[in-house]
Amino acid sequence: MLENLFEKICSFDLFAGFDELVESFGFPDWFSDALIDSIHILPFLFVVFVLIEFIEYFYSDRINSFMRKSEKTAPLIGSLSGVIPQCGFSVIASLLYVKRYITKGTLIAIYLATSDEALPILLANPDYIHYVGPVVGIKLFIGIFFGYLVDFVLKNEKYVFKESSAKEHEGCCSHGLQTKRKRDLIFHPVVHTLNIFVFILLITAVLNIILGQAGFLISAEKVKIFAPVMTAFAGLIPNCAISIALTMMLIKGALSFGAVMSGLLSNAGLGILVLLKHNSIKDTLKIVYIILTVSILTGYTLEVLPKLLSLLIDKF
Repeated sequence: MLENLFEKICSFDLFAGFDELVESFGFPDWFSDALIDSIHILPFLFVVFVLIEFIEYFYSDRINSFMRKSEKTAPLIGSLSGVIPQCGFSVIASLLYVKRYITKGTLIAIYLATSDEALPILLANPDYIHYVGPVVGIKLFIGIFFGYLVDFVLKNEKYVFKESSAKEHEGCCSHGLQTKRKRDLIFHPVVHTLNIFVFILLITAVLNIILGQAGFLISAEKVKIFAPVMTAFAGLIPNCAISIALTMMLIKGALSFGAVMSGLLSNAGLGILVLLKHNSIKDTLKIVYIILTVSILTGYTLEVLPKLLSLLIDKF
């Protein structure tokens, strides 16, 4: 039902004649296809980002306050909050962790569950909406499970649960995370949509060029076994372009679902960058090590599991 709704919205002929106009300019096919694909998802991206902005504007403070006060359920609440595509939550979580207002398990749960641009892009492409459920479900399960596991293993670490007095920090698009302005309800989604459009256009164009090279496909096949490791390390780069690139590579068929999930799990947006600035190097490396290990193991599990299930079905 939801998939049919998105298909109807995205099939609305808003750009009647646009495809022919772009092609009439005589651009190379790799650029024309990238421009057409990117323009077509602009309206839906904007709608998604407006909805996200409203959630962040009206409910983020309540979520953060509730999480700080809910010690035993913090990893669960953190994972549920992190899975909502919002650019500032991992930053806020990092600041809370630096002050030791939340546990290491809660922080890791939030990092693993954090959804950046993957969901809006999948939602804006009706043919790939079926990936939304698995992406959200896996991120939630992995975040909650390992969040509680880390807290159980490190249960002797002491934390102080109280209100944060952290100073103002910036999220994506250079907007404040604590200063809220009503104009941002529209202004930020517009800026965010345009930024993501540029990223998608560039990444899609590059992918169109690369995937058109037979030599690349042969080389990619040789290192396919290492894909979950490479994407997990790539996910650590504190930039939303990584999640965009991973999602577009899934859509283009350049990466498997397991490899993409490995990268999306390790991708915590700007959160890691804040942690590197304000936390001890030793503790930060420990957190990064845990995230990488979980992401890589999950990626390989998702690669192998369908093959094992297929063998079992064929056997019985």
